[in-house]
Amino acid sequence: MSKSDAVSAEETIQEGAPVMDEQASPQQAAEQAQKVELTVLEGGEPAAPSGETSVKSARFAPLGPATAGVGSGSMDLLFDVDLNLSVELGRATMPVREILQLGPGSIIELQKLAGEPVDIMVNGKLIARGEVVVVDENFGVRVTEIASPSERLGRLA
Repeated sequence: MSKSDAVSAEETIQEGAPVMDEQASPQQAAEQAQKVELTVLEGGEPAAPSGETSVKSARFAPLGPATAGVGSGSMDLLFDVDLNLSVELGRATMPVREILQLGPGSIIELQKLAGEPVDIMVNGKLIARGEVVVVDENFGVRVTEIASPSERLGRLA
């Protein structure tokens, strides 16, 4: 910004308010209202407009070597992370008409045979299969097989 530009910018502002041309269109008036007074310092950098705080770059100390054990591939940091585990007994596809007719006592036929292993999912991904058991009047699942990596990848598609 040259000194003449700084002078013209100062001329458009009187006591903190832009000078409005009485015959200016609304668009020109808006453009004039957006002009800001800038003062150019010797280094060529514009100073902050009057009444505002100047902003400086943050300076950080150099990073030192990491402490032992942190980030070294240890699973210890993940032991307290909660995951959603669900067991899928089966699935069914039904038209809306049949779903709206469901009521107490209705039976939904699943696409899985009785006694067939149920899917054990973690965050929606198959990790194992098992069989349904009853433990003290509660349902449970006994893990019978862990899903192979190729089986897990096949489900992603």
